[in-house]
Amino acid sequence: MNITHPFLDADGDKLREECGIFGVIGTPEAAATTALGLHALQHRGQEACGIVSWDGAEFYARRGLGHVAQVFSEGAILSELPGAMASGHVRYSTTGGQGLRNVQPLFADLARGGFSIAHNGNISNAMHLKQELVSKGAIFQSTSDTEVIIHLIATSRYPTLLDRFVDALRMVEGAYSLICMTPKRMIACRDPLGIRPLVMGKIGDATVFASETVALDVVGADFVREVEPGEIVEVRQDGRISSHRPFGDHPQRPCIFEHVYFSRPDSVMGGHSVYEVRRRIGAELAREAPVEADLVVPVPDSGVPAAIGYAQESGIPFGLGIIRSHYVGRTFIQPSDGARHADVKRKHNANRALVEGKRIVLIDDSIVRGTTSMKIVQMMRDAGAKEVHFRVASPPTSHSCFYGVDTPERHKLLAARMDIQEMTKFIVADSLAFVSIDGLYRAVGEKQRNTGCPQHCDACFTGDYPTRLTDLAEREADVDQLPFPVGLPA
Repeated sequence: MNITHPFLDADGDKLREECGIFGVIGTPEAAATTALGLHALQHRGQEACGIVSWDGAEFYARRGLGHVAQVFSEGAILSELPGAMASGHVRYSTTGGQGLRNVQPLFADLARGGFSIAHNGNISNAMHLKQELVSKGAIFQSTSDTEVIIHLIATSRYPTLLDRFVDALRMVEGAYSLICMTPKRMIACRDPLGIRPLVMGKIGDATVFASETVALDVVGADFVREVEPGEIVEVRQDGRISSHRPFGDHPQRPCIFEHVYFSRPDSVMGGHSVYEVRRRIGAELAREAPVEADLVVPVPDSGVPAAIGYAQESGIPFGLGIIRSHYVGRTFIQPSDGARHADVKRKHNANRALVEGKRIVLIDDSIVRGTTSMKIVQMMRDAGAKEVHFRVASPPTSHSCFYGVDTPERHKLLAARMDIQEMTKFIVADSLAFVSIDGLYRAVGEKQRNTGCPQHCDACFTGDYPTRLTDLAEREADVDQLPFPVGLPA
């Protein structure tokens, strides 16, 4: 269900989380607070954004393509989105593609009133469910997997909205963190495995939900706790909060790549500072893959904390051997290799005075297709580096994600096609090493990976998918050999 979209670095050589969500209930000018929270989550989605508000009488919505600052201005927010309850969404497109009709929060008038939904994640049986719903007469207004949830709620036979909501979620598989609004309440929930993140905070008497703690910081909210995996939190208009756990207990499997790349380094995830985890990953790398060198150089910006950790552990000096331009916007796929290479150089430029004549350790968060890594290695050589040793702050990305991350098809992933030696030759480095899966787990506070029941979702590294992949199985039903196992336990 993941698709490749044109809003990627270079030629799609970075993993992208597809969205961030934010909601607040019980504060005047809730939409303005929501817009500020979305600013803090902009890194999670830069293609489009939207806000829906409720003023006690009706719902209001505004959505647009582009960054939060482009779509919303203070005057427009206050005049067009009144009310004390609002939710918002920033996105990249994975499931459903681009276009204004897929911009969230989605809204529908149900039998019991208006209903809006903002979704972070990916429903891995959405196409299967959609086909069933369409065969029964459902008419879809978008191509987003999120709309399936709305139709399931609308067609449920249970009497109360909450029961209909639970009934709908029992039918979906995959990953979801949701913020929903009705005329009477805000509802926030995570899937039973907790694959995608969601946190809860307070601004005075108002309740706030967000994908990351950094959004709470930016709006001045106090962190209360994480929404637990499988938990549904209801906040009524009068401020009453109730918690429901209708899905039973399941082993938690939060996405480990949130620590590696997706989350902002100033967020706290699972009780751990994201920055500190990334620094520890770099230290693990230095212990696991030492090399004699003169300078540790991060690939900005995501490689910086790991590079600091590598330098501290190894004793090799840290230096900004690559300077990133912060004035380059989203990079579109260009039609020629020359244009794509120019995009890399617009974003990154070698600091020749620092790297010339030196043995360099390059630190990056991941290697996906390998094309950007190859160009950055060549950039170092062109700047006069004597040796270029590449170190990666995650294990090899060898499998596609089906839980809300935009990854290429598996056959396009470098680690799925090549071993370490072949990858080293492909990116033309003097050496290449990745942090081990156990080293990654140690960095996030575990002794090692539990092979029987992993503490995180790490399917992009291991192929160990924690849910069924129904749509994938059905799409590949006529193919003799599937790229990875399907029909896995729910």
